[in-house]
Amino acid sequence: MRKYIIYFALTILSFLMGDSPIRVFNRSTGINSELKTFSKSKEVMVSAKEFAHALSLKVYENIDRKKIVLYIAGRRVKISGNSSFILVDEQIFQMQTYVKYADNELFIPVEAFIKIMRSSALPGISYDARRGLLDVDVVGHNITGMLIEEKSNGTIIRIQTKKLFSERNISSFMNKNGWYYLTISGGSIDTFNVNITPTRGVVRKIEADQLGQSAQVAFKLGGKIISHEWVQSRDPDEIILTLRTPLGKGSARIKTAKERWHLNTIVLDAGHGGKDAGTTGKRGTKEKDITLDIVKRLGKIIEKKLRTRVVYTREEDVFVPLWKRTKIANESNGKLFVSIHANANPNRTIKGFETYLLSPGKNKDAVEVASRENSAIKLEEINGKYQRLTGENLIMATMAQSMFLKESEDLASIIQMELDKKLDSSPNRGIKQAGFYVLIGASMPNVLVEVGFVSNPQEEIKLTKASYRQKIAESIYNSIRIFKTSREKVLANE
Repeated sequence: MRKYIIYFALTILSFLMGDSPIRVFNRSTGINSELKTFSKSKEVMVSAKEFAHALSLKVYENIDRKKIVLYIAGRRVKISGNSSFILVDEQIFQMQTYVKYADNELFIPVEAFIKIMRSSALPGISYDARRGLLDVDVVGHNITGMLIEEKSNGTIIRIQTKKLFSERNISSFMNKNGWYYLTISGGSIDTFNVNITPTRGVVRKIEADQLGQSAQVAFKLGGKIISHEWVQSRDPDEIILTLRTPLGKGSARIKTAKERWHLNTIVLDAGHGGKDAGTTGKRGTKEKDITLDIVKRLGKIIEKKLRTRVVYTREEDVFVPLWKRTKIANESNGKLFVSIHANANPNRTIKGFETYLLSPGKNKDAVEVASRENSAIKLEEINGKYQRLTGENLIMATMAQSMFLKESEDLASIIQMELDKKLDSSPNRGIKQAGFYVLIGASMPNVLVEVGFVSNPQEEIKLTKASYRQKIAESIYNSIRIFKTSREKVLANE
């Protein structure tokens, strides 16, 4: 018995013999300190209580039950003697080495414990075993949780944050195995809360991870998506992901959509009007006059050659609120909505034509164009009908119209191609995306065409000529004709 007691005492003594200490730098307090280390097999261990002291953590001890609780950045970390399990709030983690209880203290394996803390409660901690250096920044997570909503034509994922991240620090991609990845440089993610988010819609599995100074969330998708995009929103701070899915072939909605592809009513919208002159050129050319003339020319050609009903949002120089334009289109059972505008830029050398789709604008010029065109709401007596076209509001608007997105993209592409054929001296500035109030709520394929820059002296002169406006009208007519033929051909083959 005496030999056993001596052996046990020597074992404890050998365990408590100090190895090289770990240097600790606590960035939150600016204090440098050291942690005494002890060895158990190949594992380096430290006192849990001294670890807490070095990090300035609140501690609760129950020596009788061989337990200690550390409070880290709002998390409750429970450690038990002679157990390999660590409890962070309600989440259980397991280490390969047991927590050692000796001399009324609990000793934790450094590398295994810090790995768990980094992924759960303390992302700002790093340990360099070779140099014996522990670097700690006791900060909370800036990515705190997630919500997933299922829509009829896709899935919306809201990633809750405590800050706005720079757009250049956010990236996303799909891999060939059906995983969608979002990476946020500078993100510190609460992996526990994110990983327990209930999956819905096309999302089948979630895997959140802290990769150095970046946070990454991977989504295993259970079906095909036709597009994916993200946008940041304020109040609350969120990164909103939109995963759009195709409508099922047998669904009632797709049948309704097919019926709407019979383009028997086309709605033409002449931008601005009345007290809203739009942009004005140096020679006094008003956007509202240019757009109305082109729309009337276009409408006459459509009625004559396509024998298709044309609905105008305005046929004279009157002011029509933006919200009322799509209301007119919907109430007239329109099958296509084309809004005509003229452009402007402080740089008077810029010229050319471009076509816009309703979507979050990623291009600075596109956002500026939308802001200028949207400014017409300031002239309306009641503009409470409008929500800010940023973040969630724009995402929701585009989700509502995304069943027409492919058709809108196709029409925009044809318009650019046809204008390019006839306006040989005007540059093709391509298809762009931005948030236009006038396109919101149009239950049909819809585009906004900027036919040229009245701010450019040469292009302003051209836009004042009837022959040039006729060319524009004929080009857009050809685009509508090609689009109509191709869509109705698809229906004939169904």
